[in-house]
Amino acid sequence: MAESAVVSSQLIDIGAMGWADLLPGVQAKRVWADSDTNRVAMFIRFAPDTSLPRHVHDGDELVYVLEGVLADDHGAITAGNVGYRPNGCLHTVRSPTGATVFAVISGSINPKGADDGGGPPSQVFDLATMPWADTRPGLKQKAFWRDEAAGRSVSFTRFDPGAELPAHRHVGDELVFVIEGTVEDEAGALRPGVVGYRPDGCQHTVRTPNGATVLGFLWGGVTPL
Repeated sequence: MAESAVVSSQLIDIGAMGWADLLPGVQAKRVWADSDTNRVAMFIRFAPDTSLPRHVHDGDELVYVLEGVLADDHGAITAGNVGYRPNGCLHTVRSPTGATVFAVISGSINPKGADDGGGPPSQVFDLATMPWADTRPGLKQKAFWRDEAAGRSVSFTRFDPGAELPAHRHVGDELVFVIEGTVEDEAGALRPGVVGYRPDGCQHTVRTPNGATVLGFLWGGVTPL
């Protein structure tokens, strides 16, 4: 019997995609989606003094702010930090200064009236004040969010120049956004402006020639090869 083909990671070039208008002053690039699990990843750009109407999350959302400020009823996310909107979160989102964000959404978002109440508040992770933890030689990590029941986690990882993750297989999938530097595997180089997707079953070795900082959204885990 022939061996199954090796599943490779995928590179998604954000720069090759155009912006689509969502609302006046709000544009988006939908870079990845999985209809079977109702997950989507997108970049959203807000002009100054724009907002999203009041809505409720049926599922959750994690938002990384690349530039500017994104605020809601519960607080403001500044550049370099992450916001979490839990299942049932009800809020209005606005940007007083303008902002560009990377959002990973699980589930759906539904409109709600101004008088609707209830729901858990959103949260802000102040990553600048969070210490790095050594996880293996050449790697440090800020593992700031985890859903144990669903096997999901989100973290920042910093690679020293020349650092490497040995060959491994993904049990579940992963989205990776490079904040700075370059990381490489058998499919090519990930750099700022490119999102990496590692499908379930993906086998690869990850390395960086000159160092990198990456934001990773992991569903499931990895096993060594």
